[in-house]
Amino acid sequence: MPDRRTQLLDAALAVVADKGMKGLTHRAVDAEAQVAQGTTSNYYRSRATLVGAVLERLLELDSALLAEQGPAGPPKDVEELANQLASLVLALAGRHADLTRARLALSLDKPESVTAGHFRLVGGLRQALAALGVPDPEARARDVADYGDGVLLHLLTVRRDEDPDPKAIAAAVRRLVGN
Repeated sequence: MPDRRTQLLDAALAVVADKGMKGLTHRAVDAEAQVAQGTTSNYYRSRATLVGAVLERLLELDSALLAEQGPAGPPKDVEELANQLASLVLALAGRHADLTRARLALSLDKPESVTAGHFRLVGGLRQALAALGVPDPEARARDVADYGDGVLLHLLTVRRDEDPDPKAIAAAVRRLVGN
């Protein structure tokens, strides 16, 4: 069982995923976590402190997700990279959809909060593409990251009831990197 702080922060992420940032209140987190009223306020005295802790928890969960989804080493070719990225997008739109919704809501309210994570992702993609000999890896990495963001948003909004095709996503990534 997670400690109380983790329980509250996970509940806060669920509130943000469901109700957006306007719905994030100490009382809403208490209700979601099924704890006594005032518990969240005892741990996080202000809303700003709560939001800061939620952002830190999101980074922890993102790191764990990347470790879970990612391979032990760099991809051996563009095909493997494309398949890895398709798998990640599907995980973020599927079993981790609530986390993605929370991230999107937080990014609208606090865009600077997700900037560092985005640049880490693009930097990692750039390194992988450069190691694979892809021309102009910086631009290609941005293109792939933008595509992934768009697919995620589309899967969470327009195509919620459809089963996405990982092969189609991987093929689009290959086209974006020029293979």
